[in-house]
Amino acid sequence: MKNLRILGLAVVAFLGITSMASAADAGAAPSWTGWYIGANAGGGWGHSNPGAVFKPTSRFDSAAADSTSKAMSGALGGFQAGYNVQTGTFLFGFETDIQITSQKSDAPSAVILTSQNLCLEPCVQPPPTVTKAPLDYVQKLPWLGTFRGRIGMTPSENWLVYATGGLAYGEVKTNATLTVAPGVCLAPCTPTPGGSITGNFSQTRAGWVVGAGVETWLGGHWSGKVEYLHVDLGNIDNTFAPIATYPFSGTLRASTRFTDDIVRVGVNYRFGG
Repeated sequence: MKNLRILGLAVVAFLGITSMASAADAGAAPSWTGWYIGANAGGGWGHSNPGAVFKPTSRFDSAAADSTSKAMSGALGGFQAGYNVQTGTFLFGFETDIQITSQKSDAPSAVILTSQNLCLEPCVQPPPTVTKAPLDYVQKLPWLGTFRGRIGMTPSENWLVYATGGLAYGEVKTNATLTVAPGVCLAPCTPTPGGSITGNFSQTRAGWVVGAGVETWLGGHWSGKVEYLHVDLGNIDNTFAPIATYPFSGTLRASTRFTDDIVRVGVNYRFGG
């Protein structure tokens, strides 16, 4: 529902842009060639697909982790700048932008820990201790930037339809908490005490982006656009400090593949033309 609201607002904004363009003097449209700067706003709905691997220190312990896909949605806004060269009805150029976003995901998962309880003869071998340890995995995307090439065509002097693609980069913040509940076992084994560990990570990642858009003149040196981008920042790996004081000693490594889909509207001011 939230994604539909974002898409609806983008459509309404673009309809407003096109109505302004139709009211503008069509004969006054300057060339698309030249430098421009502008601002944009919109929303993103990405996916965070966390997974975890726990490597026990003891050869008598084992672990298995669940994984889940979680939406990472929120609003965004920022600035862009670029340069175009128009040749007939074709256009080539580049654009760079920087965005501030409120995108966030909370993807709970779990690590199933199994420890074999040992005893010396002549005791009866106790059953293993099995614990389901919740893993709360929260990720945020504070900012995002791109550097893209653009190629397009002008069906009329007031309209530009284009495809775009290139480099994407951004900061991904991860807060993860692994909680181990106190273990339960039958005598003569000793129950484990339980506990939790927390890891906070921040990484700047580089990936790729592709998309498409439509742009139209508003009059004078101003133009407006609506644009879709798909961003892939690849795999993000985070390793916790070794767990030594909890019932299962070892190292936890959590990994995520992060992708994002963005719809935004914007305005540009063009120099020259």
